[in-house]
Amino acid sequence: MRNSDSKLRKARRSIICAAAAAIAFGAVVSPAWGAFEPAQPQTAESLDMSREETISSRKKLYDSISAVTHIPWYRLAAIDQYENTLTKVHPKDRNHPKRLTGIFMNEPVWTGMLNPDRNDRNPRSIGIFNGYGKDGSGDGQADINNDMDVLYSMASYLHRYGQTEDDFSIAMWEYYHNSRSVQRIRQFSKLYEKFQTLNLSSHAFPLPLFSSYSYHSTWGTGRSWGGYRIHEGTDIFAPYGTPVRSTCYGIVELKGWNSFGGWRIGIRDLENRYHYYAHLSGYEKNLNQGDIVIPGQRIGWVGSSGYGKPGTQGKFPPHLHYGIYRDSGLVEWSFDPYPLLRHWENEERRDIKKNKKGSS
Repeated sequence: MRNSDSKLRKARRSIICAAAAAIAFGAVVSPAWGAFEPAQPQTAESLDMSREETISSRKKLYDSISAVTHIPWYRLAAIDQYENTLTKVHPKDRNHPKRLTGIFMNEPVWTGMLNPDRNDRNPRSIGIFNGYGKDGSGDGQADINNDMDVLYSMASYLHRYGQTEDDFSIAMWEYYHNSRSVQRIRQFSKLYEKFQTLNLSSHAFPLPLFSSYSYHSTWGTGRSWGGYRIHEGTDIFAPYGTPVRSTCYGIVELKGWNSFGGWRIGIRDLENRYHYYAHLSGYEKNLNQGDIVIPGQRIGWVGSSGYGKPGTQGKFPPHLHYGIYRDSGLVEWSFDPYPLLRHWENEERRDIKKNKKGSS
């Protein structure tokens, strides 16, 4: 363990020295890219970036820490993205100044549970109390709101456990003590590793736009089969056999029969939302649990399955039941998908028109 920590410190010092020399000439060095770039101070005011600039800055940050610690960038990105989704559903409990990273560590975790100084920023005293906080920026301080410090601290924690996939899972379990968290982070990591980019936010309407379909907001209406319950989704009516498509980049989390939803598929996206497709007549061949899907990819066909034992069909007109659930870290709840469906439908129509004009 000591040898491992020593190697990390030496590697970090060498990069910090190169960065210090570059800063003297008004630039910073990105160790992962091996090139100099204009200095951009990381203050709350300077983080008014476009979405593209934010994605680019995050990727460079992950690459820099990965170069020092040898933790794959996509694992760091997966943890950071999962932490971002937690902040969205628990903003008051995870409040911190605006920064690039979403990883949140409270003072007891950062400084050490038994540390009497909750505002301690000295890496040495934090280490004495087994706090997670480390100096990743080279300024001699372990700042709980510094992007480099926060991400380096998480990478250093992962480094204790090793580099294999199993090591990563164990580290995540020991950190969160929540199997859902481990599953989500592994899913996110798999997506980032597959596509080698953070830009995975595009979407598609769940049915082809040229097909015959109709829908309106049906979320929250009553249902009586199997006991009174509310309708947790939007019904999109279409003929039998109409292709059903993934709306997002994601992982097939669940596939099979449900007495309410019939043949259904559940897909997890990078916003930690669960996309639920029900009443299918069948699945796309070779689509299995754990597979990666992309927006617009066919996953099955419209049907009328459900409301009974496996294979039950025809108790209602053919349609796709589409629902979205958000994960809070411990439980999931549904929300009305209708506004998103309208947005994705209109966005896809605009893209089609734009492409037609560009090719004419």
